[in-house]
Amino acid sequence: MNSRERVIAVLKHEHPDRVPIAEMWIDPKIVRAFVPGASYSNDLVEPLGLDMVTAPTMIYEPDEVEWVDREKGLFRDTWGAMQHLTQEAIPVPTLPARIETEDDLARYTPPDPAKSPVLEKVRQLRGRYPDKAVAVVGESGWAPAAFLRGGIENLFMDLALRPEFSKALMGIGAAYYAELFPLAVTAGADVIFLGDDYSDKNGPMMSPKMFEELILPHDAAVVASIKRAGAFCIKHTDGDIRKIMDWLVGTGLDALGPLEDVPGMELDKILERYPGRITVMGNLSVDLLSRGTPEQVAAATKRLLREVSAKGPHIMSSGNTIASCVRPENYAAMVRTAQECGTYPIRLN
Repeated sequence: MNSRERVIAVLKHEHPDRVPIAEMWIDPKIVRAFVPGASYSNDLVEPLGLDMVTAPTMIYEPDEVEWVDREKGLFRDTWGAMQHLTQEAIPVPTLPARIETEDDLARYTPPDPAKSPVLEKVRQLRGRYPDKAVAVVGESGWAPAAFLRGGIENLFMDLALRPEFSKALMGIGAAYYAELFPLAVTAGADVIFLGDDYSDKNGPMMSPKMFEELILPHDAAVVASIKRAGAFCIKHTDGDIRKIMDWLVGTGLDALGPLEDVPGMELDKILERYPGRITVMGNLSVDLLSRGTPEQVAAATKRLLREVSAKGPHIMSSGNTIASCVRPENYAAMVRTAQECGTYPIRLN
């Protein structure tokens, strides 16, 4: 099997020849540690033998944004939302909010999905990596709403005080992505990640009722658009999602992950909970990748291979992304161990 065939097999809930290895995103600092002068996650795919290339929708090139104060790292993104670029590569939303009132919401015009630079990036990736799975790392309604409101804390207040406002606000992002993702599939994408975070280690950050009534309908619509277009859908979220997991799986997505390594989110238990219905991705601890030794990382990788990969469809990855704090030698140990020990049938003591 080549990499693309391997990923597609596992997303069909089948065992491929070897456990696929992929990440939603790898920090440029880590990329440069392996390939001096490089800066993109995809620059590591061939040197390390990874199985998936990615095109993120929420990380912008400098010429794709409107700079407010380049020295301070402040810019407006393609949605008109203010963002702050810190020492990390992924920016964070900041005030002032692009949408504050009902009038702001009524007047707001989202960007045109057909003009997204992601589409050309997907076409280029498909041409450059014909044997790799091509994935778009995007969102549904939750994350765009948090950016348009100038921060997630403001969206939380809307959920409590203005539920219909928040539902309509999230509908803007969901409608955009429901149109963008099929265009990306036509351009060559095999996989779509939905990256909206709904939980921390203690559980969902909103009540299950709020999730079911205000957020889930948007997720279901976006997943349906992906499936109609013929692509696979992987849902990422941090934290413990057990209280909302049945709803997420019920949208028809193909995989959950990367999932964080928090109590209750053991991947083998998720496979047992949804036999034959779901693939899992993850969930090697980012903390271990940052603080541990290569030997400890190799042991943890073997445990995942033994307890998860051997039992059900699994994509090996970190529990989130490869952040700037990860030690390159530890990431190399994870990849190398998965490649050496992840061939089916997996037999590890």
